[in-house]
Amino acid sequence: MLLTDKGVEQLRTALTEYTSSGIAERLGPAATAGVSRNDFRAALRATADRDPLAMLIRLFVCGQTEPRAAVEAAFAPLPLAEALAAGLVVPDGDGLRQGLDLEAYGDSWWVVADLPAAAHPGVPLAPDHVLGVGGASTTLAGATIRRPVGSALDLGTGCGVQALHLSQHATTVTATDVSERALSFAATTAALNGMDWELLRGDMVAPVAGRRFDLVVSNPPFVVGPGTATHAYRDSGRVGDGLGAELAAAAPALLAEGGTMQYLANWAHVAGEEWGDRVAGWVAGTGLSAWVIQREVADPVSYVDLWLTDAGEPHDPARKAEWLDWFDAHKIEAVGFGLVTLRRAGADDPVVRVEDLRQQVGGPLGAQVAAWFDRQHFLRVRDAAGLLAGRYRAAEGLQLRQEATMGPEGWAVDRQVLAMPQGLRWSEEVDPLVLALVGGADGRVPLRDQIAVLAVAHEVAESDLAEAAVPIVAHLVERGMLVPVAGLAEG
Repeated sequence: MLLTDKGVEQLRTALTEYTSSGIAERLGPAATAGVSRNDFRAALRATADRDPLAMLIRLFVCGQTEPRAAVEAAFAPLPLAEALAAGLVVPDGDGLRQGLDLEAYGDSWWVVADLPAAAHPGVPLAPDHVLGVGGASTTLAGATIRRPVGSALDLGTGCGVQALHLSQHATTVTATDVSERALSFAATTAALNGMDWELLRGDMVAPVAGRRFDLVVSNPPFVVGPGTATHAYRDSGRVGDGLGAELAAAAPALLAEGGTMQYLANWAHVAGEEWGDRVAGWVAGTGLSAWVIQREVADPVSYVDLWLTDAGEPHDPARKAEWLDWFDAHKIEAVGFGLVTLRRAGADDPVVRVEDLRQQVGGPLGAQVAAWFDRQHFLRVRDAAGLLAGRYRAAEGLQLRQEATMGPEGWAVDRQVLAMPQGLRWSEEVDPLVLALVGGADGRVPLRDQIAVLAVAHEVAESDLAEAAVPIVAHLVERGMLVPVAGLAEG
């Protein structure tokens, strides 16, 4: 840990007002908006009096060098000597500036990590650099299912962002990392927030071999490349997208019955292969249900540029060419990024879905993932007769969108699409019969009775219509467009 136990308590006291809401209140809306754009002019004007809160904002939000006496007052009761020894601040000319990233996270948390590359332009990140709160960490935090669990595991914890969130709904939290430096930051983050985590050093799942957890999350070093490991936060040392496959293979032994594993991953789009088949292959034979959603796709040049820039590496045409040549040699045309969610549900026929989901999602993705698995459970425990006996209603806000062409006899409908304007914002093209079925789904009569009426109206055999309707209804339930009445919670 970076500080002594007493030092942690003293720093926590110094940070009492240094919270997200406290900072926003002090700066005001205009200055807060400016900070989000890295425009600190209004924030510096709002903190010109240099009281303790103002000093912390100037140091750790605006990245300023400040007078030693004012910094010492801001850290009180933590002795300045201990803040210097821990690296929280470092000398800069006659004053002091931040040495580490001390971020007010949420309304009552603090996260300690290394400074981002932007804080030292032109200086490459150290091999053992520990990231703070970033885009990937907030993506995973938002995508994690937030239901009470007994035991939770954070693989590759870094500074401890995911473990912080897990602490809110898990009885116990275990976190691993291959980096001793990362574990030191995670221990400080935990102590600063009054939390107690089991911290274990080792590569990914190795430190917890033989143990099972109710929830496992990971924002691992997932970068796709030739296996060269120069930065621990980015590079796993595995070739290609092997880390994603490795985590899927390890999941059955890590998860307790009913347990869930969620992790971010990159995967290769290889010429002549369907990327979905490639990622589905990671899960094949595990016995786990899976939902893999692709959120982004990058071409090789953009991908390599992104990660070289991210680490602050100097312009090196040879390094870039070597990486791109490796992509060419392995026929990798693009790299996908997304979320892998695995569940040990005890099913003989686990459901595996791999799909593109690049549209904007309404609300926390984690709630949508949880609901998706609830719907899968509802469908898994019901056969065709059970689905026909169920009552359904159209999802709240479900929309019908039509495309039509003007002809000699007026408008002719070419295409009808059911669309969800919220949540996952799915859309499904439907034919008139399915549209009639959904339109009549008001939750009052069983599906079987709906089909009987439609069969008469369309002059088709009821049994044939039922056989055709069951998989369509199951798909619309999976998509959340049809909602079982008194079914999901009970199923």
